[in-house]
Amino acid sequence: MTATGSLPLNPIEESLASLPHRVAMCADSARGLASDFVWDAQDAYLFDVDGTLLRSADRTHVDSFAEAVEQVTGDTISLDGVTLHGGTDTAILAEAFARSGVNFGTLETHCAAILERMAEIVETRRTELRFRRMPGVLEILKWLQAKGALLGVATGNLERIGWTKLEACGLHGWFALGGFSDRFPVREELVGDAAERARAMLGRSQARVCVVGDTPRDIEAARANELAVIAVATGNYSFDELERLKPEVCCSSLTALMEWRR
Repeated sequence: MTATGSLPLNPIEESLASLPHRVAMCADSARGLASDFVWDAQDAYLFDVDGTLLRSADRTHVDSFAEAVEQVTGDTISLDGVTLHGGTDTAILAEAFARSGVNFGTLETHCAAILERMAEIVETRRTELRFRRMPGVLEILKWLQAKGALLGVATGNLERIGWTKLEACGLHGWFALGGFSDRFPVREELVGDAAERARAMLGRSQARVCVVGDTPRDIEAARANELAVIAVATGNYSFDELERLKPEVCCSSLTALMEWRR
């Protein structure tokens, strides 16, 4: 374990920093991953965005669903009862249509236009976005990049929305590729596509790709693609909830994980 310095904390980092630093190594040898899995020795990393890299302090993205639908179709939808954490924008939109009783044929006809309008709304209100980086993000990106790892994102956000958020947090330049939900309503599919492209960029079909996320869906998506996964409890799921799903590593924050360098 190597001690690491810390950057000045923002309010969210301060509240999370007060939580106990916990790291559990839970490698699953049945999947061919050794019990001494080295979290910072993988070839590529795919980071989730919301809850893992950053947290939103405004409703611009959330409100863009209903606003876009109303502007494009004139219909009214609500995200009440829809599970947002770990979801993809395309799947969230479909569930919102179903729960709101709007004819699904309307979504099939206007889906591309609705998604386009959502992205436009978020981009247009870029100056209103309020995001905070999660604890340890810059430290871990610097560390992994220095070790030669390829860094990417795998998020349920639409591509333009995802990059807009990362730009607002000053994180865009760290990532060489991204997996987004524009073409993939199912997270497993977007993670699989991102992993395939990461291996192509590295020129190695067997390159070790690791998913980093804060929800059970991130773990499930990694499992579906036979990828290692680091679960970080800085979103809406607790350390214990994530650890029960046996990711290769479970940590209370990326700051805590950085203390377990070899």
